[in-house]
Amino acid sequence: MWAKFFIAAAGASAALAGLAIVAISVNLARILQFAHLPARAAATVARLILILVCSMAVLIPQPLSMLGVEILAFTAATWFLEIRSNRHGIRAHAELGRPRFESLLESISGEVQLLPFLLGGALLLSGRPSGYYCAAAGVIAIFIFSTLNVWVLLVEILR
Repeated sequence: MWAKFFIAAAGASAALAGLAIVAISVNLARILQFAHLPARAAATVARLILILVCSMAVLIPQPLSMLGVEILAFTAATWFLEIRSNRHGIRAHAELGRPRFESLLESISGEVQLLPFLLGGALLLSGRPSGYYCAAAGVIAIFIFSTLNVWVLLVEILR
């Protein structure tokens, strides 16, 4: 039932991750001028790769509990990069004179995107197929926020 959704998610996340990497490559000199943007770019790519690897894991025939372990492990690795990005963003608040609200909003939105994967992984680990719905919500959230981040890295950074 979920195969078609996660096949589409894998393809779309790979394409958007590729676009993000191109955006980073094209604007690398400008991105490096802002202390918080390299970590933000890395977290954006990591979240898209999270969709890719979780989608691929869903397509492997395996018990729900093993899928849950995999999703939790992938999410933990992504969360590490998210925390690193948040630290850089909060530090940039002071260094660049960024509004505190902007740094906090960026940090909270990054963390919130990963919560559905944590919940979905935990539900799948406990043998509950409803974890797929949570993972799907996480996929959609990451697509929305990552598209905005790619826009910033590709277009807004040049203003």
